[in-house]
Amino acid sequence: MEARVSIEVSQGIADVRLARPDKMNALDPAMFAGIVDAIARLEQEPGLRAVVLSGEGRGFCAGLDMASMASAGTGTDLMARTRGLANDFQAVAWGWRTLPVPVIAAVHGVAFGGGLQIASGADVRIAAPGTRLSVMEMKWGIVPDMAGYALWRGNVRDDALRELAYTAREFDAAEGQALGFITRIAEDPRAEAMALAKAIAGRNPHAVRAAKRLANLEADAGETLLAESREQAALLRTPNQIEAVMANMQKRPPAFTD
Repeated sequence: MEARVSIEVSQGIADVRLARPDKMNALDPAMFAGIVDAIARLEQEPGLRAVVLSGEGRGFCAGLDMASMASAGTGTDLMARTRGLANDFQAVAWGWRTLPVPVIAAVHGVAFGGGLQIASGADVRIAAPGTRLSVMEMKWGIVPDMAGYALWRGNVRDDALRELAYTAREFDAAEGQALGFITRIAEDPRAEAMALAKAIAGRNPHAVRAAKRLANLEADAGETLLAESREQAALLRTPNQIEAVMANMQKRPPAFTD
């Protein structure tokens, strides 16, 4: 079967593309498996600093391929936590959030239903002007169940999310940015995402990973303050932290080790 996801790694940056352009990268069983496998590979990738996630062809991801999924059946116990906190379906979105390094989604064309949830798993979402978005599940009489609610909470305005989930109406990138689904808009989102990934890759990789752990932390103020101190104590006076200081003082590019 043709691969549904392609990965190229160069200079610490993984270029990950959903690769079913004839179906606007709609999610069939092979695409689910391909994304889960891609995340598993990236978890083990040596020297990884950042990930850019995009879709080939005319759109990022059109959501579920309902015909393929219906003929295949779910084949999954939705209540089983097979991927840490998540089930198999949630893992294709939640897995980007738990990946140790920052993930930047470059979104264009459409991001409907499951496609929007996958993009929402990224740390940053850069969209092309006019990109069409939808929390589309209600169209099929179901609810978002690919980690959307967990990923949107804290980013997306609650009343707006309720309206969009209840109605499944489409909205564009500009509205998506105003509501918190999209980080920023760019004419060439993939080029913008690559530039951001390169900037991140030029920072202390241990500090970047620590920053992502802190950003992912769901805890009260006391636990969060303690976690900040713990991460900082682990970074101070390490070779990469000293290199960051020296490179800035000497006005030269840093040379970090992983």
